[in-house]
Amino acid sequence: MLIDSATIQVRSGRGGDGFVHFARFKYIPKGGPDGGDGGDGGDVSFLADPGVSTLLDFAHKHHWAAQNGENGMEKQMAGKNGRDLEIRVPPGTLIYDDTTGQCLADLATPGQRMRIAQGGKGGFGNDHFKTSTNQAPHFAEPGGPAQEFTLRLELKLIADVGLVGKPNAGKSTLLAAISRAHPKIADYPFTTLEPQLGIAELSGGRRLVVADIPGLIQGAAHGAGLGHQFLRHIERTRVLVHLIEVEPTDGSDPIANYRAIRQELADYSPELAAKPQIIALTKMDLLASEEDRWAARQLIEQQLGQPLHTISAATGQQVLDLLEAAWQITQAARQQAPMPAAHDAPADPPLNRTTD
Repeated sequence: MLIDSATIQVRSGRGGDGFVHFARFKYIPKGGPDGGDGGDGGDVSFLADPGVSTLLDFAHKHHWAAQNGENGMEKQMAGKNGRDLEIRVPPGTLIYDDTTGQCLADLATPGQRMRIAQGGKGGFGNDHFKTSTNQAPHFAEPGGPAQEFTLRLELKLIADVGLVGKPNAGKSTLLAAISRAHPKIADYPFTTLEPQLGIAELSGGRRLVVADIPGLIQGAAHGAGLGHQFLRHIERTRVLVHLIEVEPTDGSDPIANYRAIRQELADYSPELAAKPQIIALTKMDLLASEEDRWAARQLIEQQLGQPLHTISAATGQQVLDLLEAAWQITQAARQQAPMPAAHDAPADPPLNRTTD
């Protein structure tokens, strides 16, 4: 199961307290202050780990805490620093402060790391405060407070190509035909209940990462159906491949279906609707003759005013041509800019929320 959102609480470690102590050892009956410093509390950071694919680890564990620093000790011995906590998430995870809504980090690149909560500093022991005029300080510094955040994690899959279309448009069949992915395929709508990723291999060692997004219906951008839960996953794609069923099994109009999906994309995000797209007429093998296929393509092209690719994922008809077209657009987008991120996160988020 793809878990693509979660709300958790994270807490850094509290700094250890400084220690008040005076040396009282054999042969040193009136030794001076020797209280050690407290250790620093552990930080909480997030790491984009390509070995992690979902936010499943956070479904049943909501509290994550780094270790507190230890208190200082006698003989000028400092307390141990608390262990840092590194939380591994899938690449493509956005981290929000759930209280303010601020985006704290956008971990789009594998290996990218971001510190979210800084551990408290250890307090100085009384040995630190001795001076020529204050040779017996009877005080020490308390450890710095921990920082605590309630975070909302959202996963946006990172793919070159996003497959969109009405339920049963053939997205899963196409993904299975071009990659080693094994999405569920059946002759009823909403077969795909969660996004699927596959890697399409092209000649010359070229690769395209393709995401199959569950079918959209009218009103999806406002919460209808399943697709509204997953529209975020195609925000990072470079090109959309819009699949239109040449003869919809529900008897609907292919042109109306296309326009309904385009409207949902625009309602969800104008930037998403403005992405480059390729339109592909699917399931062409179901038409009896070449003349029927040619006539269907001509009719739909005229009504849309845009060129179409005609494919059959079941037979492989012109699927490679579709992938080559997607590759050309993807390459052009790569040269213009890196993989788009939904937000520009600061290098280090503001660390100003503390708790004792």
